[in-house]
Amino acid sequence: MLIVVVLLITVLMRFAIVTAAVYLLLPAGPLCPHCKIDMVPIKNWFFDRLLPALQRRWCLSCGWNGVVRRVRSAPKRTGKRSPRPIPR
Repeated sequence: MLIVVVLLITVLMRFAIVTAAVYLLLPAGPLCPHCKIDMVPIKNWFFDRLLPALQRRWCLSCGWNGVVRRVRSAPKRTGKRSPRPIPR
C-alpha cells in the first residue's frame, strides 16, 4: 500500500510541476507575443468558466491566436491630479 501511495504522490507532483511550467510559459496580457499589438479576446463560455485564469486571444495584425494568461488591470486614473506642494 505504501508503494502505491508514493507512486501516486510522485505522479501528482509531476502533474503540478508541468502545469505550473506551462502556465508560466504562456504569454501574459493582451499584447501579441509576435508584433506587440493589442489582441481581440475570443469569447468562449465553457473555456472562461473552466479556466478563468486563461483567455483565448487573436491578433488582427499577424493572425496569431492562442491562449494567454489574464493579468489584472491597473486601476484607471482619472484626469484630476492633486496639486504638488511648492518647495520652499
